[in-house]
Amino acid sequence: MYTKEEIFKAVSTVNDPEVGFNLVEMGLIYDGVCDEKMNVVVTMTLSTKACPLHQMILQWVEEAVLRELEKVEHVEIDLVWEPAWNISMASDEVKQKLS
Repeated sequence: MYTKEEIFKAVSTVNDPEVGFNLVEMGLIYDGVCDEKMNVVVTMTLSTKACPLHQMILQWVEEAVLRELEKVEHVEIDLVWEPAWNISMASDEVKQKLS
């Protein structure tokens, strides 16, 4: 089984194309869980419900987990809107550059 940290590391290979930071740095990834059957669930949000790349970003996250974590059999994306994302959830580096 993979740890939350390993899942986050895999997802960190996905950049938000609008701002150039990875999804983990942006604070968009809330959780990552892997069960004994090597199924991964990534709980995440997007910066806005109107994100034009909504479907592509979800696909990129799924592909990144499958690519980076070789033994994973299945990836499910749990897209949530609560808590709503805001800039305070981002890393300090992202906050400085986007503020």
